[in-house]
Amino acid sequence: MYEFPFQLDDFQKDACKFIDEGKSVVVCAPTGAGKTVIAQHAIHRALNEGTRIFYTTPLKALSNQKYYDFGEKYGTDNVGLLTGDTSINRNAQIVVMTTEVFRNMLYGTNFGAVADNLKDVKYVVLDEVHYMNDEQRGTVWEESIIYCPTNVQIIALSATVANARELTDWINTVHSKTELVNTDFRPVPLRYYYFDSSQPTKLLPLLTPSGQLNKKIKPEKKVFGKKLQNKKSYVKEIIKNLKLNDMLPAIYFTFSRKKCDEQMEKCASLDLITKSERAQIQQFIDDYIAENPHLYNNKHIEYLLCGVASHHAGLLPSWKILVEKLFQKGLLKVVFATETLAAGINMPARSTIISSTSKRTDNGHRMLTASEFLQMSGRAGRRGMDDVGYVTVVGTQFQSPEEVAELVLSDANPLESKFAPGYSMVLNLLQRFSLDEAKELILKSFGYFSSGSRLQPLLKTKEQIKNEIKSREFACPYKLSDIELDEYNKIRHIYVQNRQTYKKICKQERFKNRPLSADAIKFGRETKAMLENMHSFKCDTCKLYKKHSKNIEILSRFSIRLSKLDKEIEKQRDIFWNKFLAHRSVLVDFGYLKDDYPTEHGITTSQVRSENELFIAEIIFSKVLENLTPSQLAAVICAITTEDLRIDIPYIPVSEPVRKTLNLIRNIRRRVEKMQNRYSVDAPMYINPYFSSLIELWVEGTEWDSITEQIDMGEGDIVRSFKRVVDVLRQFTIIDNVPEALVFTSREAINKILREPVNVD
Repeated sequence: MYEFPFQLDDFQKDACKFIDEGKSVVVCAPTGAGKTVIAQHAIHRALNEGTRIFYTTPLKALSNQKYYDFGEKYGTDNVGLLTGDTSINRNAQIVVMTTEVFRNMLYGTNFGAVADNLKDVKYVVLDEVHYMNDEQRGTVWEESIIYCPTNVQIIALSATVANARELTDWINTVHSKTELVNTDFRPVPLRYYYFDSSQPTKLLPLLTPSGQLNKKIKPEKKVFGKKLQNKKSYVKEIIKNLKLNDMLPAIYFTFSRKKCDEQMEKCASLDLITKSERAQIQQFIDDYIAENPHLYNNKHIEYLLCGVASHHAGLLPSWKILVEKLFQKGLLKVVFATETLAAGINMPARSTIISSTSKRTDNGHRMLTASEFLQMSGRAGRRGMDDVGYVTVVGTQFQSPEEVAELVLSDANPLESKFAPGYSMVLNLLQRFSLDEAKELILKSFGYFSSGSRLQPLLKTKEQIKNEIKSREFACPYKLSDIELDEYNKIRHIYVQNRQTYKKICKQERFKNRPLSADAIKFGRETKAMLENMHSFKCDTCKLYKKHSKNIEILSRFSIRLSKLDKEIEKQRDIFWNKFLAHRSVLVDFGYLKDDYPTEHGITTSQVRSENELFIAEIIFSKVLENLTPSQLAAVICAITTEDLRIDIPYIPVSEPVRKTLNLIRNIRRRVEKMQNRYSVDAPMYINPYFSSLIELWVEGTEWDSITEQIDMGEGDIVRSFKRVVDVLRQFTIIDNVPEALVFTSREAINKILREPVNVD
C-alpha cells in the first residue's frame, strides 16, 4: 500500500486494501471525509506499475479543477484532460475526463476504437457516482459501469446513500468482484444551529444533547401577500452572529440567484476582513484580471474587497473561479451561493448556512430531501483546520422547527435509477450487438436490477388486494356458488325490468280503454313464469342474499383492480426494454435501422450526443444548414440547443436567413413529433431563439459588453448557451457523413465563438 504522509482513517485503509487485491470498490462516505485519498492510492499504483488510470467527474468545472490539482501533484507530463471541448495529453498515465466522455469512449464513437481508447487502462475512478440520481444525466453512470471492461477496476466514490449495498451488488453482477466500504464517519463533526428571528441576537442549538428539538426555538409567524414581500431580511444579523462566535468563513446557501446578489450587497457593510486581508484580495484581483481583462469593470469587485461574494450559474465562469480561489485562500468570509455549489467544487468552509429547508418548485414549496441537505451541510468543517463544522438553518414560515430537526436526523435517500434508452444508445448497441444481446445489456441496468425495490409499493398493494379477496370468501348457508347466485341475479334483474314494462303496457291500454293484445298477454304470462322460477332459488328467501350479492360486487371491483395492477407491474418490470423498442421503432420508420443494424444515416446519428439525436440528424440530412454563414449557423444551433426558460424575456429579432431556417426546422420537428407520438417516445426538441441574435452578433465580432446590454440575463447563462452551441458544432466536425461545407462553417463558427470570456473555464 502507498505510504501517505499522514495516518489514514479505517475506511480509507479498507478501500486501498481492496484495490491492492485487484477488486473494484464502492466507497460511500460523507462530503469532506477524504474519499479522494483512495483515488490517489490508485493513481500511485498506476504510476508505479506503468499502467493508466482514468479519473471521471460529472462536471467540466470539476474535471478542470482535478486536472490542475493532479498536474501540480504528479507533474503536468503525467496528466491529461478530456472534456467536450478540450483534449490535452490524452495518452497520459492519468487522464481526467467528464463521465460523458468516458461513456462515449466505451461506445467506440468519436474517440476511436474501444481497445485503443482503453489501452493499458487498469483503473477508472467514477467520482460523485451518486449523480446516478440526476434526472437528465444519471443514465451515463449506469452505461459507463455496464460497458466498462471487466479487467478495469472501478473505484466508485459516492456521497452517503441509503442503498449502497444494492449499488455494490449490482456492480458485482454486471462488472466484476466489487467490495463496499460504507462509513458515516466525519473527520470534522457537525454542530447544528437554528436562527429564530424572534431572538435575532443569538444562534440557538437546534438539538438538545439527547437529540431532541430545542424547545426554546419558536416557529416563524405566517405572513402573506405584500407583507411577505416586505418581510425583513435577517442576513446581516446571522452573519454578525457567525463572526461573533468565530464561525466564519461560511457558505450561505439560498435557492435564488437574485437573493444571492442582494444578500451579498446587504453584508458588504459588515466589517468582516482586516486591512491586510483587503490588500491581499486587491493584489490577487489585480493579478487575476491581468490574465482575464474582460473582468476589469465587473460590478462585483467592490464586494470582494469587503470579503463577500455571490456564486451562481448566472455569473461568468471566470468570475466564479476567482471567487473560488479567494475563498480557498480564506480571504473571503462569506459566499452566497445556490445549491449547485454543493456539487463537488472544492470550497470547504467552517460554516454553512441553509436559508430554508424548503424550496420553491413549479408545484409550490417542497422540503429538501435528506441527500440535498447532506450535500449542503457537508461543506462545513475543514479537515486539518477546524475541530467542528457548524450548520445553521434559518427559520422560515414554510417549515416548522420540528421538520428541520427531522431532516437533520434523517438518513440519506436511496439512489434511484434514471436509466433512459435514447436513439444514440439504441444505434450504438445494435451497431455492436444483436437485438437479443442488446436486451441482455438493457436488463443489466441498475434500474432493472433495483426494480424489485421500485416495484415494492405495487407488489405490496397487490398483496393487500389478494388478502382482501381472501378475507371476503363467503360461506353460503345453502352451499350455492357465486355462479348460481349470479344466475339468480340475472333472472331477478330481467324479471324486475319485465314487470315494470308489463305494468306500463297495462296502464296505457286501460287509459286508451282497450283490451290487452295477445302479445301483451303472452308477455305477462312469461313474466309471471319468471317470478315462479325465481321462487325456486334458495336465494329468494335467504336472509344473507343481500350480503352475498354485495360481496360479489365488491370482489368484482377488486378483480378489475388486480388485473390493472398486474398490467402496471408488467409494464414497470419491462419499462426500459419497452422504451428501447419504442425508440427502435421510430428509427426503423425513419430508415435509420434496417434488419436491426444502423444504416449510413443511423451510424451518423449514433455519434451525436444531445437530448434528441434523431432531431439533430434530421436537421443535418435535410440540408437546411448548408448555405448559412458561421454567425447564422451558430444562431440556428443556439435555438435548437436552448431549453425552455421559466422566465419571459423579450424576443430580439434574428436575421432573415436564420428565421427562414428555423421555420423549416419547425416542419422537421412536426414530422419527428408525429412519429414519436405514434410509439409513445418522449424525447424533447427545442426551437428557442432566446439567445440566437446574441450569438449571431458575437460571431460577427460584437464586443461582450454590447452583447450583455441587450438582454436582462445572467452572463453565465449566455456563456452556457454559447458553449452548448460549440458542443454541437464540434460534433459536426467529427461525426460521419456531414457535408464538407458544413464542417468548414462549423469550425469557423467555433473559432469565432471561443474568445474571452466565453473560452475561459
